[in-house]
Amino acid sequence: MQRRSFLANSSAGLAALGLSQAANGSPTLFDDKPTVIGIMGCSRGRDLLRDFLKIPNVTVKYVCDPDSGRVAGAAKLATDAGQKTEAIADFRKILDDKEVDALICAAPNHWHGPATIMGCNAGKHVYVEKPACHNPQEGEWMVAAAQKANKCVQVGTQRRSGPGYQEAIAKLHAGAIGKVYLSRCFFNRLRGSIGTGKDEAPPNNLAYDLWQGPAPKRPYRSNVVHYNWHWFWHWGNGELGNNGVHGLDVCRWGLQVDYPIRTVSSGGRYCYQDDQETPDTQQVAWEFEGGKQITYQGLSCTQHPPGALVSFYGTEGYMEIDGDGVYSIYDSKNKLSESGGKKAWGQEEHLKNFIDAIRANDPKMLAQPILSGHQSTLLCHLGNIAQRTGEVVKTSSKNGKWADGVIPNEHWRREYDPQWEKWIVS
Repeated sequence: MQRRSFLANSSAGLAALGLSQAANGSPTLFDDKPTVIGIMGCSRGRDLLRDFLKIPNVTVKYVCDPDSGRVAGAAKLATDAGQKTEAIADFRKILDDKEVDALICAAPNHWHGPATIMGCNAGKHVYVEKPACHNPQEGEWMVAAAQKANKCVQVGTQRRSGPGYQEAIAKLHAGAIGKVYLSRCFFNRLRGSIGTGKDEAPPNNLAYDLWQGPAPKRPYRSNVVHYNWHWFWHWGNGELGNNGVHGLDVCRWGLQVDYPIRTVSSGGRYCYQDDQETPDTQQVAWEFEGGKQITYQGLSCTQHPPGALVSFYGTEGYMEIDGDGVYSIYDSKNKLSESGGKKAWGQEEHLKNFIDAIRANDPKMLAQPILSGHQSTLLCHLGNIAQRTGEVVKTSSKNGKWADGVIPNEHWRREYDPQWEKWIVS
């Protein structure tokens, strides 16, 4: 073999080896390639920062948050780890810096889609927290932006990279419980009332206009920032989008389905009379072609444990997987036949997978690329739309679009602040 051909074939082989190792969560051939990132959002972003700091040759050049106190704390965490990290309020500085390889978006939900689209258009790879987007239209735009730019866009449903989940789903797909036809997921959390807020001036440490960003402007309200925005449709997606998406993603993964054909929801705000708009009690069911179904039960006002994050039901038994990736398989007579898994959410593996994909410049390496993340997030949107309209939502199994004209289009997309719209709407 000629030297040139040998080198070319060797490079292809090494890349393939790197791909295999990355998929298994092992050290890869790309560990020594420097990667520069900027992190947007310093609440959830601090957790991501800690794990990014563990990855060799990752430089956190920026941390960004419109809250000066939060961004200062994140910057100190990075500098204490030996990084030369700059604290900024406006994430567009990250996009303008040619040294930065990737934007990490851990800002509130109303920022997920716009920041990802702007990041791809600026030539950056993007890690975006769950849910992938605030509304279905943004999800479609994000998929298009990532494909057009040929960039790695990973969604933060990190259980896709959890070794226990991967082992359990592999067994499921190999026929451990026969033909799988139903999956159920649960989320319980004891949350108190958010009370009744009032419009007032934002605190001096918060650049509120930057916090709102692309969302149409509303006055600062005393019980919204920093966490309760989840419970207002203007910025958030309720418990279904906040935490339900994790279980739904595992359900969809296990059932091997993409888009539902029918969605129904029931529930409401039962426990408190306050400003919260989203349900504290909700049950949703999604039907898919081929005789398959996913159900979700979300309870925001009880700490009673549901017992499992997800469960699968098949013609020869059922499987349960807890929140840490430990699974149990039962036969059709309810006898435990196998258990296994590893207690690990998968976040460290998920972030490492993202960095490996960047270093290989290969979006196909991603454990949870934007298309799959959009499909799982769309289940949340459809469930919330069914809840808000009181309608049975019928959609196409091919692309998730409305299958009839019952639902107003305003539920598919949103309006944007005019100064940001030109950067978002395609």
